[in-house]
Amino acid sequence: MLHINNLTYRIDGRALFEGATAAVPAGHKVGLVGRNGAGKTTLLKLITGELAAEDGSISTPKTASIGHVAQEAPGGAQRLIDWVLAADLERASLLQEAESATDPGRIADIQIRLSDLGAHTAPARAAQILAGLGFDEAAQARPCSQYSGGWRMRVALAAVLFLEPDILLLDEPTNYLDLEGTLWLENYLRCYPHMVLMVSHDRDLLNRAVGHILHLHQGRLSLYSGGYDAFEERRREKQRLDLKLKKKQDDERRHIQSYIDRFRVQANKARQA
Repeated sequence: MLHINNLTYRIDGRALFEGATAAVPAGHKVGLVGRNGAGKTTLLKLITGELAAEDGSISTPKTASIGHVAQEAPGGAQRLIDWVLAADLERASLLQEAESATDPGRIADIQIRLSDLGAHTAPARAAQILAGLGFDEAAQARPCSQYSGGWRMRVALAAVLFLEPDILLLDEPTNYLDLEGTLWLENYLRCYPHMVLMVSHDRDLLNRAVGHILHLHQGRLSLYSGGYDAFEERRREKQRLDLKLKKKQDDERRHIQSYIDRFRVQANKARQA
């Protein structure tokens, strides 16, 4: 579903990605981790096309939809529920066209497409998502302008969840959520029917809501199966093996160097040294 091939990207001469490659199958729930400043948010922007890679490529199926939370919180007099519903541009356009269409064939096409989109159950689905993120029925009917930036970012999150894209990109989605909202989101993502790629520092969320960890380290990507704890254990084991191998190599290097130092001046062994 998502293929990252030999990706290279630099900022001010510093390489964030240097030949990074990874393949994430359809339906996988993946946590993207790495040290601060490693380029996790940048990778999400490269996937959406907001940034362009210097070399390599990122590919997805042509029909796959990609969704991410808008950077700006919604405002204005529009009701929360209406703002979330309006995120589905095709549904909104078809409903508007249906009010004025007169051709029977076109009316039939519109109704078939609306049915395919689940347009008539959309208000209930949007309301359910908003409720999970902390907005009761009365709150959903209030204008966005009545809420603080943090609460409005919850609405922005609700909108992208409502769209249910084939590839859902989330960048620290629990930053604006309380415990109840975080637990709801955790369960929602666990049951999400499509791919999720999520940047998060919430270890519990990465243990319970994803089944794979994509590790960004020194410009490269490595995909591990399991949650965050399983990833950490496998990474520590790899580090132990790497250190063991390095010690073995260092011991061998010292042994060879000792041989060279001892025999390089002896006529019968200098050539071998």
